Amino acid sequence: MNDNKRTIGLLTSGGDAPGMNAAIRGVVRAAVQNGCQLVGIRDGYTGMLEGQFEPMAIRSVGNIIQRGGTILGTSRCMAFYQPEGRAQGAEQLRRAGIDNLIVIGGDGSFQGAAKLHEEHGIPVVGIPGTIDNDCYGTDETIGFDTAVNTALDGIDRLRDTAESHGRVFFVEVMGRRTGHLALEVGLAGGAIAILVPEIEDDLESIVRLLQNAQEQGRKSSIVVVAEGDTTGGVFTIQQQVQARINVDSRVTVLGHLQRGGAPSARDRVLGGRLGAAAVHAILAGRDGCMVGEVCGHIVETPLQETWERSKPLSAELVNLMYELSG
Repeated sequence: MNDNKRTIGLLTSGGDAPGMNAAIRGVVRAAVQNGCQLVGIRDGYTGMLEGQFEPMAIRSVGNIIQRGGTILGTSRCMAFYQPEGRAQGAEQLRRAGIDNLIVIGGDGSFQGAAKLHEEHGIPVVGIPGTIDNDCYGTDETIGFDTAVNTALDGIDRLRDTAESHGRVFFVEVMGRRTGHLALEVGLAGGAIAILVPEIEDDLESIVRLLQNAQEQGRKSSIVVVAEGDTTGGVFTIQQQVQARINVDSRVTVLGHLQRGGAPSARDRVLGGRLGAAAVHAILAGRDGCMVGEVCGHIVETPLQETWERSKPLSAELVNLMYELSG
């Protein structure tokens, strides 16, 4: 069905990610081109509950594709976790004449969207926007590629000072409970070891790698640690390694700078592509899903699967990690 009189609400939720503005642009332009009305919802689910709605047109998304963050703003809305909050949000949407909703965010945002869909019949489509790359149903989430390159730039800079002082740097990158970001950053940055939550750490192996590097005359090394690593965090790991081997080491936590900055070309194209795909799904009556990209093709995954099914690390990249370590 292609009902060009639909009114689509659009919000960004959870942590911001580079490329969200490209996705917003894709949604707005595709909606307008297909004769739909588009209403932006400010500050995520908080703005929905408060009725912070603003009509959007082509001019609303001019000159935003290169900007990081999200022009709509985002938040984490605790009230939306409760049935009463979702009922209030649904009522606000109905009052504003919004009969479809597109949510750009991660699995937590999709859980709220799925509840809204189940409890109040609001047709919802999700777009994966998170640097963690932890949404099942897409090879990459919007923001992941930019975050990898941002973290890699930090590691490249740390290598200069590490080499100058003959130090080992333990670098923590984001990723929440998964190691997708750490794995790719570590491989691209030539890390001697990469620690991720999905694989049980072997500190003795790390110590042996560092000892071998010393014996071979290597002056400096980089160890990449995912923030969700189960060993106890980057500081604990550094202390435990330091207690086993005589190395001069430092810890660097890259933190939220990985979320900022202009999106990469990859994230801009992915954002635009998934933004348009979300509109197409709504027009075809295929709601209750997330649009993603798998092997270069647009796919639609039921929202519930995006968080109930875990997204494994690439087995190929894990094998490469072991082959290239040291």
